[in-house]
Amino acid sequence: MNEKILIIEDEEDLVKGLKLNLADEGYEVDWAADGIEGLRKALEERPNLIILDIMLPKMNGLDICRELRQKNISAPIIMLTAKGEEIDKVVGLEIGADDYMTKPFSIRELLARIKAHLRRDKREEKSEGKKVPKIYRFGDVEIDFAHFKVKRKDKELDLTSLEIEILKYFIAHQEEVVTREVLLDKIWGYEKYPTTRTIDNHILKLRKKIEEDPSHPKYIFSVYGEGYRFMG
Repeated sequence: MNEKILIIEDEEDLVKGLKLNLADEGYEVDWAADGIEGLRKALEERPNLIILDIMLPKMNGLDICRELRQKNISAPIIMLTAKGEEIDKVVGLEIGADDYMTKPFSIRELLARIKAHLRRDKREEKSEGKKVPKIYRFGDVEIDFAHFKVKRKDKELDLTSLEIEILKYFIAHQEEVVTREVLLDKIWGYEKYPTTRTIDNHILKLRKKIEEDPSHPKYIFSVYGEGYRFMG
């Protein structure tokens, strides 16, 4: 099955050229001419990659990107910007875009970037556990893995990089029982020789930061004699 690329762009001449070149490369291509239709297609059709213009009728590309990441859509997003939209580029990357290109751009360069992003995506899919979006939300917690930031009720939390890595592993293995031994191996590495008690202490601290009531957790559950299960 061919990889599917969704183009959200209102310049028809540009789209015709993109569709022709992408089809020649063997991609399945869909197109939306305005922001609202583009958002709908991205959510319903789950393309492998999205080419997204910033300036669009009905809904702009930044709002679309933000909405997709809030709904945990993790497909790579390449944003198209007009010359001089430097601030928009920065904002786009901050809210979860993977890349950007300034118009006019080289089709050859765009194709190279598309291939690179899709290759990276495949590598992540083959790695252990499901792919974790750059921005992930559960309850009143928001995690920005790209910038190592965690918020709860819009207040930034002081989590260590190790605690964020633990959360990322839990999310990748959501609803699975993750044993202490697996955490020792995957997060710390056996060569560092922490004890299982070290893990329990880290989970205790993590619960205090992200749980409403750490003594009655809603997200990180203990599994007696085994380890932990994350439900987010």
